[in-house]
Amino acid sequence: MKPEILLLEAMMPELEAKLDAAYIVHRPDSAPDKAAFIAALGPAVRGIVTGGGIGVSNAIADALPKLEIIAINGVGTDAVDLSRAKAHGVRVTNTPDVLTDDVADLGMALMLAASRQIPAGDRFVRDGRWAARESLPLAHKVTGKKLGILGMGRIGRAIGKRAEGFGMQIAYTDIRAFDDLPYRHVANLPDLARDSDILIVAASGGAQSRGIVNREVMDALGTHGILVNVARGSVVDEPALVAALQAGTLGGAGLDVFADEPNVPRELLAMGHVVLQPHRASATVETRLAMGELVLANLAAHFAGESLATPVV
Repeated sequence: MKPEILLLEAMMPELEAKLDAAYIVHRPDSAPDKAAFIAALGPAVRGIVTGGGIGVSNAIADALPKLEIIAINGVGTDAVDLSRAKAHGVRVTNTPDVLTDDVADLGMALMLAASRQIPAGDRFVRDGRWAARESLPLAHKVTGKKLGILGMGRIGRAIGKRAEGFGMQIAYTDIRAFDDLPYRHVANLPDLARDSDILIVAASGGAQSRGIVNREVMDALGTHGILVNVARGSVVDEPALVAALQAGTLGGAGLDVFADEPNVPRELLAMGHVVLQPHRASATVETRLAMGELVLANLAAHFAGESLATPVV
C-alpha cells in the first residue's frame, strides 16, 4: 500500500507526477472545505509536502495523528513549529543549497533594478515618453557602493561574492563575526545601515528576527539608501517601511517578500521607487526541479527507513 501524503503547495507537473506514482497524494486546495477535507483524511496521512512560506499550521498537524514527516519545498522553516514536530517525533526536511544561487541572483537583480530605475525606464519607453523627448531622472550607480548584508548564511555569502564583482565595499551583521569572511563585521544593525548605500536582507525568518529592520534602521539607511529583501517579509517592519518610503526618508526598495503574502500594501503599488516581485527568488525551472527532486529524495528515504538527505528535525 502506498503511503498517503498531503500536498499543501503545488509543484511542477513532472514532480507531481512522480509524487502520484509513489504515493497516494491528497490535494486539499481542490476541496470546497479544506479543514473538513484534512480532518476526514485524519489517520491515513503519514507525510506532508509544503512550501517554506505556507509551512504547516499546528491545526493541520493536530488533525493528522499518524504524521511522520514534513518535507518543505524551500529553505525556510519558520512556518513550521519545529519544537512541536520534534516533541511528536515528526521529521522535518528542507531544500538548502539548491536555491542559494537563484535567491542571491534575484537579490542583486533587485538592487540593480531599484538603483538604476529599470522598471521606471521600461515604463518610460513603453508609454512613449522617450519618443516624446521627455526626461527621466538620473539613477544611482551600483559599482563601488557600500553594501550591507543582514545575515551571512549561504545566501548572504553568495550575495557577497556577487557584490565583489561590482567592486562594492561589503560589510555585514550577524549574531557573530565569521573568521572565514573577508568582509567587515558590524555588530549593530543600525550602524551597518548608517554605513551602507544598500542594505540586503538575507536573514532567516522567525521570532528572533521579527521586525528587526525597523524605523531606526531605515532612518539610518537614509534618503538615498535602498533596502532589498529576499528573506522573509516578517524581518522588516512593513508599516514603518511604507511610512519611510512615503516620507522620502528611505530612498527606495526592492522587495520579493511581504508580511502577509500575497497581500501587498496598496501604498507600495503606486510607488515608482519600489521594485516588487511575487516571492519568486527560487522560481526558475532549474532550481524548482532540483528542489522538488530533493523533496522526493527525502520522502523516499524516510519511507524506506534510510537516512534523510537534508534533515532539519
